[in-house]
Amino acid sequence: MNSQDPFTDPEIVSRYTLDTPRKVPGLTDLHRMAMLLLAERAPGAADILVLGAGGGLELKAFAEARPRWRLVGVDPSTEMLDLARRVLGPLQERVVLQQGYIDAAPQGPFDGGVCLLTLHFLQREERLATLRKIHQRLKPGARFVAAHHSAPQASVLLQCLTWSAAFASGPDLDFARALASAETMAARLPVLSAEEDAALMKQAGFAEVTQFYAAFSLRGWVAAA
Repeated sequence: MNSQDPFTDPEIVSRYTLDTPRKVPGLTDLHRMAMLLLAERAPGAADILVLGAGGGLELKAFAEARPRWRLVGVDPSTEMLDLARRVLGPLQERVVLQQGYIDAAPQGPFDGGVCLLTLHFLQREERLATLRKIHQRLKPGARFVAAHHSAPQASVLLQCLTWSAAFASGPDLDFARALASAETMAARLPVLSAEEDAALMKQAGFAEVTQFYAAFSLRGWVAAA
């Protein structure tokens, strides 16, 4: 199974807007933090690139908070983009949705870029190539915000993934089941350590790489093109 298959499953797609806030600690605040970090250098009318935008949750949050932003959302899943259209409703008039990967994104240059809950699906070399292509599409000094699964050190990855799986399970807390889920995630996802993630962003050309968010196995960075 390739990593995008779950996002073409009608049942998974139908539950996405309910399941994701339950699985990601402080998701609403993560969206607000990402918006704030971008807005510091894009305070007025701005063009913002959102990679992995299927589902539309961050697009909706950004569009509501920044009425002068124009958003381009890119995602490989047609089903998830259809969901984004439903989530956005009338806000869709300020959003361009593009099916595909980073190569499908316009060249820009953009005033900011975001990639949330996506990069952990990509192997190291593909992740580096994607980061470089995001960097190429941003104006000099523009902010880039990313958040995804990443352990503080490789040695504690399984523990951190277990905590995330336990959090996602809600009231039915079962650490044995959470550990089994964590083992599956560790086997399927090319999760890097926080140090490796930051190093890849620098290798892709980003500067001022700073971690701003951490929750169990999830971490977020802000950087400048």
